[in-house]
Order: sequence, then C-alpha cells, then structure tokens
Amino acid sequence: MVAPMTPAASDATPPTGERLRSILSHRLDGFAVRALDQAGHRPAAVAVVVTEAGFGADLPGLPQHDQWSDAAALLLTRRAAGMRRHAGQWALPGGRVDDGETPEQAALRELAEEVGLVLPPSAVLGRLDDYATRSGYRVTPVVVWAGAARDVSPNPTEVAGVHRLPTSELLRADAPIVDDAPHGGPPVLRMPVGSSWIAAPTAAFLYQFREVGLLGRPTRVAHFDQPAFAWR
Repeated sequence: MVAPMTPAASDATPPTGERLRSILSHRLDGFAVRALDQAGHRPAAVAVVVTEAGFGADLPGLPQHDQWSDAAALLLTRRAAGMRRHAGQWALPGGRVDDGETPEQAALRELAEEVGLVLPPSAVLGRLDDYATRSGYRVTPVVVWAGAARDVSPNPTEVAGVHRLPTSELLRADAPIVDDAPHGGPPVLRMPVGSSWIAAPTAAFLYQFREVGLLGRPTRVAHFDQPAFAWR
C-alpha cells in the first residue's frame, strides 16, 4: 500500500524525489481515465509537469518557505502577450496533437518547444481525464516527472514566463472555487493561487491532479465550465 500524500504535521517530512514519483505513478496507474469522443473537437495535450524538492514557489504573493513547496511544484506558464488566443493567461505547456502523435508525444514536444525542457518518454507518469474546451479542443492532460527541472528556457514568442506553483497551493482550504453559471448550465471552476485565481481549463487540470495525485481521490472535472473570457 502506498502511504497517503496528504498535508503532514509540521515535524513530518513530505515525500520527495523517487518516493514522490512512485506515489504519483501508483495513483495514476490506478486511475480509470475517461477519454472523450467529441466530434468536431481538435485533439490537444498539455503537460502537467511535476518538479521535485527544493524548487518550489516563485509566483508573486506565494510563501517561499513551505513544507509542501519543498516537496513538489508544478510548472505554469504565462502566455505571451502577442499570442492570437488566450494571450497573457496562465496555462500549462501544450498544444495541438499532430497527425500520427500520441497525446504523450505531443505533450513532451510542446514542453520542449515552449519552455526548452526536454524529457524522455520514461518521464510520463500517466494521464488525467480529457477536457473539452469552449474553443473547440479535446485536451488530454499528461502528467510528467521533471526532477529538478533547472534547465528551463521559455520561447518568448509563446511564453512570457515560466513559474513554479507549490503543491501547497492546490491543497488550500478555499480550493476549488465553484461558481454557478449566470444563466444556468454547468458550474464554473477556478483554482485560487496566491491572492488571485486560475480559470478552467487549466484550473480543471490542476484540481484533478490535486484530487488524484495528491489525495488519491478519483474526482471528475469534465463537467465544469470555463469563465466566458476563456472561451475565446
């Protein structure tokens, strides 16, 4: 049995390194992924990049010394201002799946193209559920292990900056934020980060990673909607 990866007491040592990788791999192996067959939606993939101990928070307004940020962080990008779609928004590295590619291959390729982080196929730990976006994509989140991930070099045409989000932010008591749709319809999902928040679809991937990877709970997110500004 794999030990639970829940927030520990202040004198406990959170999982790091290969133990952390083993816990995440075990939980993702046991997760029954739900794929979507969305006619008219173009296939895409994002990389949910997990980095190891000692490379935690660097987002403005977040604590710099936290036992969970010492355990792990996720890589977030801020999209470049000149991008045709979703300029300036928080995102995970990713993009379209090319003909002949698997979502895993696409996620690793986009990770290398966007942030200069080249990882082998063995870095893939598993998938989360597909998510259909309002902009017409069927996105497959691929969880990858990046170790220390020191050699990050963002492509300025696509990425304004690369940041590390400590896993403690995903475990906040006020996460997730679920809003009723203004005129009915599916609830809208957001995840708080520092004094701000991140919207779905990125929020959906972060929330499900928290539930499945960190807490071992088979929570679904495909039914959550995006705020109107994220539709474009």
